[in-house]
Amino acid sequence: MLTLRPDLERLQLLCVGAHSDDIEIGCGGAVLELLQRYPGSEVTWVVLCGLGAREQEARKSARSLLRAAKRADVRVAKFPDGYFPSQYAQIKEFFESLKSAPRPDVIFTHYRDDLHQDHRVASELTWNTFRDHLILEYEIVKYDGGLGSPNVFVPVSPANVRRKVSHLMRHFGTQRAKRWFTEDTFRAMLRIRGIECNSPSGHAEAFYVRKVVL
Repeated sequence: MLTLRPDLERLQLLCVGAHSDDIEIGCGGAVLELLQRYPGSEVTWVVLCGLGAREQEARKSARSLLRAAKRADVRVAKFPDGYFPSQYAQIKEFFESLKSAPRPDVIFTHYRDDLHQDHRVASELTWNTFRDHLILEYEIVKYDGGLGSPNVFVPVSPANVRRKVSHLMRHFGTQRAKRWFTEDTFRAMLRIRGIECNSPSGHAEAFYVRKVVL
């Protein structure tokens, strides 16, 4: 939960992703928008599975995307891809270490009902660790399906649409061979959610919010 204050001048953001490209796919546009709206904001950026080449992709991508942040604390763990349920206790310990970071005003994490097991664990432990915060659960398009009806939208400007899409294609070379990892996919998701919220730009990112205090 978060009491939204009209005098808020900067944000502390916490972004959690199971894999090296998840945050960029799920909320890259929203992060860019918030960094523009709230100059001087600080970001803690957490990737739970960063192994081999994907660790370098995660770090380089975060440094590039967060250039406008006053502070960017990038943390990349090495939990095995696809095995998060069996690593639950160890990942929980890692989440507890995140409490040493500045208290976040907004947290981005995976959708609680995501069909990918690693995504679900990341979401559950986000809620388990941060119980009094505004948590925005983002969506990841995938072969398994599972897209739903989000209830919060962040309009994304044409410039940030272009930046998000080009950023994904430039920084995640290990993923470009996947049939779904295309510019069309990412633009389509932004366009669909933009239609649903009547975004002035025609594009938006969408999130699930379970609890909010106004």
